[in-house]
Amino acid sequence: MEIKELGHVVLYVRDITRSAHFYGEVLGWRRLTADGAPAMPVAAFSAPSNRTHHELLLIEVGPDAAALPAGRRVGMYHFGLKIGDSDDELRAALAQLREAGVPILGASDHGITHSLYIADPDGNEIELYIDVPDIDWRSDPSLLYSPVKPLHL
Repeated sequence: MEIKELGHVVLYVRDITRSAHFYGEVLGWRRLTADGAPAMPVAAFSAPSNRTHHELLLIEVGPDAAALPAGRRVGMYHFGLKIGDSDDELRAALAQLREAGVPILGASDHGITHSLYIADPDGNEIELYIDVPDIDWRSDPSLLYSPVKPLHL
């Protein structure tokens, strides 16, 4: 078997309306709808690239669902979304996030990427990043292990 690409991410959420607003309106994903589809507590999204049938699926589990445990734990840490190739694009995203009231959890310079970290309404962490121009990590994979530094936009 050979994995060709990461296909999609599925997240459990407490409130489908709140989370669909966050991913659709705040982060700009395209919500997929179908006429005549049964009403279900799910929402599917695709990036504007329309690369695949869906890249994100949200499933509502209700307000009483257990929260993600704090601190070190087994499971997903975050997922990353590439939003461009320049710090200007990252600065624009930062301004949009602040305008929408989204807390910024961190900002890191990974050498090959510059990243902002946020959380969705249910606490799922998301990395929004740009690839740093002129860094050839394909020729030098050791660049993936560069020390993490604070990012100052």
